[in-house]
Amino acid sequence: MVHAKTKERIDAILDFAEEEMRRGGYDAVSFRDIAKAVDIKSSSVHYHFPQKSDLGKAVIERYGDRFLEALGDPKRFSSIKEGVQALGDAYLASLKQANSVCLACMLGSESPSLPEELRPHIQSFYKKVSGWTETVLDKRKDSPLGATFIIGSLQGSMALAVSQQDSDILKSTIQQLVKMAE
Repeated sequence: MVHAKTKERIDAILDFAEEEMRRGGYDAVSFRDIAKAVDIKSSSVHYHFPQKSDLGKAVIERYGDRFLEALGDPKRFSSIKEGVQALGDAYLASLKQANSVCLACMLGSESPSLPEELRPHIQSFYKKVSGWTETVLDKRKDSPLGATFIIGSLQGSMALAVSQQDSDILKSTIQQLVKMAE
């Protein structure tokens, strides 16, 4: 069992690391900056995450778990439209939370330069979100939408919304996807 203070410290480390990665990518994070932000020694960060790749894996896994938890059971929707709306809402909430792109979008775009051991974790995120989306789409076999199309549209719109400082870009894409799902 993890002591409450230890869990609080780990959460603070992961929170700061995620924020930095979402804004500037994997290389934007340093153990020294984390230590300063969390008000601990750099060696304490290394105690919890011996290598930067250990930290990266933990951030990605936690982000993915939270994202999928927020989405909930894809079988609960009575229509594709409802499921697509829920996925769009999750992306919009992610954008509003940090005013930055999805962590997987950021790290996925820099995948060729990431440490090899992180790539499967990014791929796993997308496989899980794609699986969730495919389950929603399975409600109607004749749907013109595909999981890759939906996720790619949301990811791209999110990046554009951040670059233009206009969340309406993502909202518009969500509306269009929901309309296509009708």
